[in-house]
Amino acid sequence: MLLTLAWGSLFFPGLFALCTWGLRRARPEWTDYDCVMISTRVVSSAQAVFATGSGIAIIRSCKNVVTDRHWLAQEYVWFLIPYMVYDIYAMYLCDWYRIKEQNRRHSLIIFRNFLSKNRLMITHHVAILLVLVPIAQRFRGELGDFFVGCIFTAELSTPFVSLGKILIQLKKQHTLLYKVNGILTLTTFFSCRILLFLFMYWSYAQQKDISLFQVPFRIPVFCNVANAFLIAPQLYWFSLLCKKAVGLFDTPPAEKDG
Repeated sequence: MLLTLAWGSLFFPGLFALCTWGLRRARPEWTDYDCVMISTRVVSSAQAVFATGSGIAIIRSCKNVVTDRHWLAQEYVWFLIPYMVYDIYAMYLCDWYRIKEQNRRHSLIIFRNFLSKNRLMITHHVAILLVLVPIAQRFRGELGDFFVGCIFTAELSTPFVSLGKILIQLKKQHTLLYKVNGILTLTTFFSCRILLFLFMYWSYAQQKDISLFQVPFRIPVFCNVANAFLIAPQLYWFSLLCKKAVGLFDTPPAEKDG
């Protein structure tokens, strides 16, 4: 546990610092905000790859979705804790550089604006640390590694979201790559962050040989509550992605006529 926490505490900030240093040397014309923002997205994508890989390994090894165990189901959570702490700081750092380049507002004002602007994401991260981590590591006992693996695979959409942000920052949002990436973002987000919950309920139904509609009444109430808590922000973020996608493919009339 302690060794995994230490590795996570070194890896994520270290990768961020290395990326930022490399971008500043490779692209001296970029602003500090450009380098920091892109580095943040690279680290997020790296974490997503690790999480998705861990999740797939867990899912493939757990034939019994309730009782089978896999060491990654607990070990990767310890690796994830430092990332959640780092990511909150990285989000603030991006805001700090962005606003500092626009004006010289006081750091306290920047911090208050950061809390206001990112309250949903911060709440999401804090809830994972204070609620989901204790559930995953202690309260569930030795049951449900399969479902922990499923939750890990929700990160599959993150690299595509990150690439979209990077392309916007580089003013490449009118390229074919950006449009293809937008389609992949919507597809992976919907599959791995929304349909994922249906898949977990279906897997339990198959294991217990019951109807899918019986599952919510056969599992503990806190499981339904936890799933509702997890899927609610995903539905909100997916609605935002859909709005962006509509704008992406909605060509202005003047361009259509031309």
